Amino acid sequence: MPLSWNEIRSRALAFSGEWKDASSESGDAQVFWNEFFKVFGVSLRRVASFEKRVVTGEGTGFIDLLWKGKLMVEHKSRGGNLDRARTQALNYFEGIKNESDLPRYVLVCDFARFRLHDLDENTRHDFTIGDLSKNVGLFAFIAGYQTRKLREQDPVNIKAAEAMGKLHDKMQANNYRGHHLEVYLVRLLFCLFADNTGIFSESGQFQFYIQDRTNEDGSDLGAHLHTLFEILNTPVEKRQHNRDEQLAAFPYVNGKLFEESLRTASFDSSMRKILLDCCDMDWGAISPAIFGSLFQSIMDKEARRDLGAHYTSEKNILKLINPLFMDDLRAEFKRARRSPNALFQFHKKLAALKFLDPACGCGNFLVIAYRELRLLELEVLRARQKDKQQTFDVHSLLALNVDSFYGIELEEFPVQIAQVAMWLVDHQMNLLASEEFGKYFVRIPLETAATIAHGNALQMDWREVAPAGEINYVMGNPPFIGRQYRTAEQKAEMQACFSHSKTAGVLDYVAAWYCKAVDYIAGGEIKAAFVSTNSLAQGEQVAPFWGELRARGPAHIHFAHRTFKWTNEARGKAAVFCVIIGFGAHEAKTKRLFVYDEVDGEPHEVKAQNINPYLVDAPDVFLESRSDPICPVTPMAFGSMPNDGGNLSLTESEKKELLAKEPQAKKWIRPYVMANNFISGAPRFCLWLKNCPPQELRKMPLVLARVNAVKKARKSSARVATRNLAATPALFGEIRQSASTYLAVPRVSSERRQYIPIGFLPPKHIAGDALQTVANATLYDFGVITSLMHMSWMRAVCGRLKGDYRYSAKIVYNNFPWPQNPTEKQTAGIKTAAKAVLDARAKYPDSTLADLYDPNTMPAPLLKAHQKLDRAVDRAYRSAPFTDEAARVAFLFGLYQTYSSPVLSPKKRRRG
Repeated sequence: MPLSWNEIRSRALAFSGEWKDASSESGDAQVFWNEFFKVFGVSLRRVASFEKRVVTGEGTGFIDLLWKGKLMVEHKSRGGNLDRARTQALNYFEGIKNESDLPRYVLVCDFARFRLHDLDENTRHDFTIGDLSKNVGLFAFIAGYQTRKLREQDPVNIKAAEAMGKLHDKMQANNYRGHHLEVYLVRLLFCLFADNTGIFSESGQFQFYIQDRTNEDGSDLGAHLHTLFEILNTPVEKRQHNRDEQLAAFPYVNGKLFEESLRTASFDSSMRKILLDCCDMDWGAISPAIFGSLFQSIMDKEARRDLGAHYTSEKNILKLINPLFMDDLRAEFKRARRSPNALFQFHKKLAALKFLDPACGCGNFLVIAYRELRLLELEVLRARQKDKQQTFDVHSLLALNVDSFYGIELEEFPVQIAQVAMWLVDHQMNLLASEEFGKYFVRIPLETAATIAHGNALQMDWREVAPAGEINYVMGNPPFIGRQYRTAEQKAEMQACFSHSKTAGVLDYVAAWYCKAVDYIAGGEIKAAFVSTNSLAQGEQVAPFWGELRARGPAHIHFAHRTFKWTNEARGKAAVFCVIIGFGAHEAKTKRLFVYDEVDGEPHEVKAQNINPYLVDAPDVFLESRSDPICPVTPMAFGSMPNDGGNLSLTESEKKELLAKEPQAKKWIRPYVMANNFISGAPRFCLWLKNCPPQELRKMPLVLARVNAVKKARKSSARVATRNLAATPALFGEIRQSASTYLAVPRVSSERRQYIPIGFLPPKHIAGDALQTVANATLYDFGVITSLMHMSWMRAVCGRLKGDYRYSAKIVYNNFPWPQNPTEKQTAGIKTAAKAVLDARAKYPDSTLADLYDPNTMPAPLLKAHQKLDRAVDRAYRSAPFTDEAARVAFLFGLYQTYSSPVLSPKKRRRG
């Protein structure tokens, strides 16, 4: 009987470990090939001969190794030219007299590399000695197994998901639907993976069974798969004895994966071909980071159109799990590695750790966390092995398993995917351990599983899934749903979580997971971290959100990633801007803040004294949404809101057309400035009919037609307040236009800019509601709010629209701590520097603010003028310079804390 494939793999691993550092000294080659054949349970002397002498047209040659009719080997010293070796081997064919002795395979090798040529199939396979165990199926003919055609495999990628998606659609169109279809596809995914990774006893076993045993028209494929699923669910000793050999060779899987009885599916030729095409993918090379999301997209045509838009990339997962636990564990391992007892205790600790993801989806966070822990366990075992005088059975010491992981997921199919994904990464790690320690190891039948609960995490008691006393870490990526996009059901779920407060209505959906987590970790040492939309750490949601959390119990921030762009490995990428917040009911010894200079760049780490709710190293304060400034400065107001259905605004061409027909309208047309054209410089206009006499308006029928259109639009509104505005259709809905020169501040501006473009506008320019204005502003006002000091504050506390800055008067401007009692010299210095900024802009009359403030095109004189202004403003706050933006923000939060104290009234401070 041939050796089992698991035994062959174990021998291949041992052979690779023994010969990976082999030299090319005389005599090594014969020993090498004798040991190589032993891997497959074959005595080389019985089947082949060394240095077979042949005579060719070029003279006498010696074939290094010949197994007549099967295999020729040409062996070179390490680093030898394998192309030349192949040519040399083929030249020997001329000297082999009997055609039946001609080999089908030519194998060339240099102790480190193998290259196998199948001359019948005209294929070539290259691999290193370290990958022999992964390629033993190529040598089935040596082991005594039937030679099968193995096609070159493509790595699993998005194409595989598309293929499985097609199979899903065809099965669904054939009325194989719902739960049965989902389970069926999960089973196929498992079989495809098992076929490449040694879970099944022979590489390609599943593929060969379909090829060999099913009709090309697919008519009997469903019946054969039904039987196969039954075999995989039955222990070997309980199987019927008359099962054919090909079926009997499949192992018992267990794990309840194949336990449920499913309807027999019906296939056709196209569906069979899709499945076989999937078999040609290298499922063993799949990235654990994308497994779940990749195949969840199978079930959703919309998701498949933009495949992977919601993948959680491995890089982003590591941003969370490294500071949450992996960094500390790696540091602890380094301290313990030189002490056998400390290593033993550390290994016990690793095995005892337990994890919960209460929004686990397809298990991406659980999968990557488990993989990282298993990799750390391998390092522990390497270190322990060094302390042993003899080798030990490393597999008996593999202590980590998937049953330490818990999850909660709303949808059924991702639950099943997560369960299988954990088994698959477990097997990948077992293969890695096999390669490391030279003995093949597979955990089949499956005896343990991750606990993935199917249900609504916001309606469940997490303790029923994972008792809080057993869990060490809570982590995940709850749904990115802004407050304005929540369904009625989601609003009700949030209200139930916030039953004792009224804050649920203003918060994003993810906030509910934080509240559940704070309740779950109360009174313990559990550490938690979630990826979240950045709105929870900026703008108006901060105060109600963190006020609610801390009213429920202690919630100390241990680490945080400030706003960054959520990227993925997909073809279509979701444009989401996120933060990561790590927290616990207890204080952390060290606090780590990860700061991004560019939202799509790499972070740099800052050790923080304290991380406040705005994710800056500053005191814990909450900014109120203030109607009036905290300091005695001119209030900031919205621009005027037209609420006109677009009928009072004009493009440049519309203005020209109107004036050509009604030139008398000229006096009632004003430049109209919104944030985009303020920055870009594109001309825009509006009808400003305030104080327009009725008789004059009636003489302009085209203008009057627009007024009538405004009235109609307002009357049709669902809002009572808007319908009431129909009584004055010639006027903007809300008029807040300054009668004097004013400062214009865009409400939204690109995050790429270091400075928000701010400038003065004359009163004849009508500011729209996308601008905020400061009437009667001075150069001092302009200088301070244009400075890096104010911009640093803005970046720390403003809201975001995607990644763009969303400037709010109530949060940013009204809470901004202006300099406290600046001297006349300091005030004069700020005014002078502010004037220099305006003068520098004026040197470029043909450039827009977008041109001037683009970081790639900003003129050097303008940048220098801003830097001089920044220093002038800094000196108004303190004499010592600020080292960076973080220092400015920390100082401003401290100053805000002082200003908001009832002991010091802001009204007592003088405005410059």
